[in-house]
Amino acid sequence: MQMDTFDTIRMLPKVELHIHILGSIRPETLLSIIDADGIKAPYTSVEEIVKRFEYTDFANFIRSYMEIVEYITNEDHFERITYEMLENCVKSNVRYVEASFSPRDHIPKGLDFEKIADSINRGIQRAKQDFGVETNIRVDLVRSSSIEQAMEILDMIENKPDNIISIDLGGNEAQDPPGPFAEPYMRANTMGLHRVAHAGEAAGPDSIWEAIRSLDVERIGHGVTARQDPELVEYLKREQIALEMCPVSNLRTGVVSSIKDHPIREYFDKGLLVTVSSDDPSLFHTDMNNEYIQLHQQLAFTVPELFRISMNGIDAAFLDEERKIQLRISFLSELNRIIKESNL
Repeated sequence: MQMDTFDTIRMLPKVELHIHILGSIRPETLLSIIDADGIKAPYTSVEEIVKRFEYTDFANFIRSYMEIVEYITNEDHFERITYEMLENCVKSNVRYVEASFSPRDHIPKGLDFEKIADSINRGIQRAKQDFGVETNIRVDLVRSSSIEQAMEILDMIENKPDNIISIDLGGNEAQDPPGPFAEPYMRANTMGLHRVAHAGEAAGPDSIWEAIRSLDVERIGHGVTARQDPELVEYLKREQIALEMCPVSNLRTGVVSSIKDHPIREYFDKGLLVTVSSDDPSLFHTDMNNEYIQLHQQLAFTVPELFRISMNGIDAAFLDEERKIQLRISFLSELNRIIKESNL
């Protein structure tokens, strides 16, 4: 029986480079945590939680995200959330994940960095054993933090490296530009950590330039507004600075008016190193299959082009070259099997 195009897209092997662990919490799990801990919350059903995960703009999304932070009162919660996040990823045939968490959101509430990291890694190890998915960790320094607080997080990472491979800078970039974090990023570089920053999501192309020039980032989270500056687009292409693009997220937070208005098609056609991720899949009602299908439906990405995006994910991943080669061989083998089964 010949597969339809949607089935083929779902079968494509994928890489997820931009996914927030807390933003992946299942509504059922959030409700379970609230009930178990006896927390007073503005919702009492899964349906009410799902309805609450709707946003009018980026600032409104941040408020909703921070509301969830309030309900995470125990480090052990992260094991379940991480495991279920990866279980969902595998349903979209994601083979490699770089997952982010923001300790600065939780430490003021009495949670311990090392215990959070251990809990996340228990979820990662269980998911690897059960599903075969490979996962590394990215730590978000959070741009609303002070430089001293960012340095404290780096101290914690230095004491417990595990599979923490990179840092990030998330939050409201319109309020907190990246430049002041130059010193923590310089230190992270000396520690051997890779460097990413959210930029060009809730602010213009100057924010992306600042992340590149001040933080020496290797990848940009989102980068939507780069299209406003042709010189920046050319620079991103020439230097092959990967863009972690999250189309459905950008639609839900009002960064773009529609998927058809998203710049990923333009960037891809111009030869930029674009990747696709789901960002906060539970909060945005999406997953990697949906991201790929939206690109196919709304922006006419073909199956071979979507597979190229998967391969871009491998190219941009913070893995050694030997592991990248192994993944490329595996992905190509999978594609050949899909081609035979779907008569592409």
